[in-house]
Amino acid sequence: MAIATLTTLMASSAFGAEGAVTSNAIAYLGAAIGAGMIVIGAALGIGRFATAAAESTARQPEAAADIRSAVNLPLFLLEGVAIIALVVCLLIALK
Repeated sequence: MAIATLTTLMASSAFGAEGAVTSNAIAYLGAAIGAGMIVIGAALGIGRFATAAAESTARQPEAAADIRSAVNLPLFLLEGVAIIALVVCLLIALK
């Protein structure tokens, strides 16, 4: 029952009286696509950083602490940019 009510509410808010898509529906779609692209991009970036760090540590185990400390800052910056971009997408959808 709750799912049917939610579906009806979403359909009535996304489409106008004639069934045409309103600008809110397009904003929601754009925000959803943008959020998905942000998450995929951040995951790929973090994966590349982690892969490079693991390979570097495997080559030179004695430098593991230096490698870890050098990789942490870019990882934190990448996560911060992804979070800010997700907040912007949410603000667009909830305006």
